[in-house]
Amino acid sequence: MPAVTTRAARTDPPRTSQQSLQIVPLGGLGEFGINCTALRFGRDIVVVDAGLMFPEEQLLGVNVVIPDFSYLFERQDEVRGIVLTHGHEDHIGALPYLFEKVRVPMHGSDFTLGLAARKLREHGLPHDRQMKRVRPGEEVTLGAFTIEFLQITHSIPGALALAVRTPAGTVIHTGDFKMDQTPVDERTFDFQAFSFYGDQGVLALLSDSTNAEVEGFTGSERLVGGALDGIFRRAPARIVVSTFSSNVHRIQQVIDLAVTHKKRVALVGSSMVSTAEVAQELGHLKVPAGTLVEPHELRKLPPQRTVVVAAGSQGEPMSALSRIALDDHKEVSLHPGDLVVVSARAIPGNEKSINRVINHIYRRGADVIFGGSPPYHVSGHASQEELKIMLTLTRPRYFVPIHGELRQLYSHARLAERVGMARERILLAESGDVIEIDEKSGRLAGKVGVGRVFIDGTMEEVDEIVVRDRRHISEGGIVLAVVAIDRQTGAMSGDPEIVSRGFVFEEARGDLLGEAARVVRRSVEAATPEERADRGVIKAIIQRDLKRYFRKNLDRRPMIIPAVVET
Repeated sequence: MPAVTTRAARTDPPRTSQQSLQIVPLGGLGEFGINCTALRFGRDIVVVDAGLMFPEEQLLGVNVVIPDFSYLFERQDEVRGIVLTHGHEDHIGALPYLFEKVRVPMHGSDFTLGLAARKLREHGLPHDRQMKRVRPGEEVTLGAFTIEFLQITHSIPGALALAVRTPAGTVIHTGDFKMDQTPVDERTFDFQAFSFYGDQGVLALLSDSTNAEVEGFTGSERLVGGALDGIFRRAPARIVVSTFSSNVHRIQQVIDLAVTHKKRVALVGSSMVSTAEVAQELGHLKVPAGTLVEPHELRKLPPQRTVVVAAGSQGEPMSALSRIALDDHKEVSLHPGDLVVVSARAIPGNEKSINRVINHIYRRGADVIFGGSPPYHVSGHASQEELKIMLTLTRPRYFVPIHGELRQLYSHARLAERVGMARERILLAESGDVIEIDEKSGRLAGKVGVGRVFIDGTMEEVDEIVVRDRRHISEGGIVLAVVAIDRQTGAMSGDPEIVSRGFVFEEARGDLLGEAARVVRRSVEAATPEERADRGVIKAIIQRDLKRYFRKNLDRRPMIIPAVVET
């Protein structure tokens, strides 16, 4: 465990004017997700975060997208450590792919490391000795860098900002943050620490730009608790709350309200259950004995005495909420009078999926609350007034907006100008730019090779050109399943058609294509009319069943593309 050092006792590393600090964003600037930044001084590199992003629809066969870590792989003998600001997927999701080749200590809060360890175990990577838990106010020294971890507030426990002291000066990296002064876990934003560094002198501020276009202040998480309390008081039957599984503070508030109103709680969805388990083990989620029930126990309890907390707030076709909405979940059903609260924002691009799920919920006779006032969701990111406060507290010599598309970065830059920062001291960069800073100057000093690496269902990396080729033929071939469904009746029109390319069948295996067509027919016939009417869901069902069939019979994993034609 790193030693705790009081601020009054600190001495900065010796400064040298012969070397500059390099800040190399490998992802997250000009895009949402794949957040990863390398700080380099001399022959020492510290990596801040290693996140992923989810693929766009046209990236066939791609499960997740991660940064191109070539810059770090080529210099792995210079990497002194990985520092994690918090445990969201866009900050730790790519960690296994980095750690596989760069085996260095990983520093983060207990909850962040708990989530990271789960990912590394899934990839079979030994990691226990490299996990270094830190607390706010503690420091670690990694080569030329001395890093203090600063307490902030965000939508996940254990979020930390960084004060990175280097021979060139101090860099503040905010991570994702907001300034919630009434947080659920009572771990308040450390204004004093940021002010202290502002008084000492900050060479550069790297600050979250996600909500740079949003006016005012971001609401406190406790506002959501107040809104949910009104629902708990008036709901006549079962309450279903769907939120991001990482939002432990939201889950805590639901549990607290359930205790107050004498209700039992069931957690539904694999991500929801596994994250809650990690949070409980570490003390970030406090659940009184007898509050939680297994989902299969719900049928034994009066609906008005039960609350379901379900994953799937973004309308993912096979998620818990989606299956519940389609009345296809084996343990949870909706009935007239039930109330579903989607307590999450719609991630851009997911609006259609969310609306589809909401429509299915209404067909069950339940009511839905999504958005509106009072707030049933608040952001975890600082809005404009908080971003101004951060700039005022730290008073940096140079400012680098991070975490956001170009429009957010530019909006954040304009905010900095409005609080009095000279335009030439605002360094607008994109992923791959090399930012070079010392006490005398700050500039963009070239580029490094960056890009996006695609990860498919085997959890292996594939080149972009391969992904493009997969539109026609995948590594294991491509199978197109064409199904015609009558728009009025929901019945299948004719037999499914199976077309394959690059998928070779041995004659001894028999008529596997014909059997594949029969698998599709059985899948469609077993689906409910509602599922057949929902293209996203019926495609997911066909894809799932064909994958199982080919894996079982051929030990092959072709890319399966269902095509549903309405007649």
